[in-house]
Amino acid sequence: MERGPLTLILGGEKSGKSDYALRLLARSPGPGLFVATGRALDAGFRAQIQAHRAGRGPELPVCEVGTGLPEALAQAAGRHGTVLVDSLDFWLFACRAAGDEAGRVAALLAALDAMGPTGVIVVSCEIGLGPVAPTAEVRAFVRALGALNRQLARRSTRAVLVVAGRALALPED
Repeated sequence: MERGPLTLILGGEKSGKSDYALRLLARSPGPGLFVATGRALDAGFRAQIQAHRAGRGPELPVCEVGTGLPEALAQAAGRHGTVLVDSLDFWLFACRAAGDEAGRVAALLAALDAMGPTGVIVVSCEIGLGPVAPTAEVRAFVRALGALNRQLARRSTRAVLVVAGRALALPED
C-alpha cells in the first residue's frame, strides 16, 4: 500500500511552527483532522490553547488526545486525507508522566507506518538548543524528545525547521 507523506515541523517555542503547519494542512488533501496533544495545566497555557482554537476556525475537526495519539492516528487512517498532530513534545511529556514512554513511542511509530495514503504533519519542539538542563529529569526529557524527533525525521518525506515564522527545509542525510 502506498504511504502518504509524513512531514515533520520542528521549531522553538512560539517560532510559528503551528501556524506553518496549519497553512500546510490547508494545502494538503482533505478532509483534514487536527489532533491536539496539549493539556492545560496552568492559566497561561489554557489561554494559549484557547488562542490556538480560535485561530483554527470551527470547520476543522479536532481530536484531543492524552497518550492516545497512536489510537487516534489508527482511527484517522483512510478516513482523512491529512492529519495534523500538534505537538509531539506535549504527547511525549504525557507518556512519560503516565510511565509508559517506550511502549507509547513504539505504538506511535507503528501507527505512523500503518497510515496508508493518509498524510501526516507532526509538529514538535526542537529541543536542546539552550544550555544543558540543570536537572536529571529535564535532561532525560531532552534526550527522549531529541531521539523521537530524529526517528520521525528518518521516516519523514519532508522535515522543516521554523524560525521566526519562516520555514527552512532540512536536507536528508
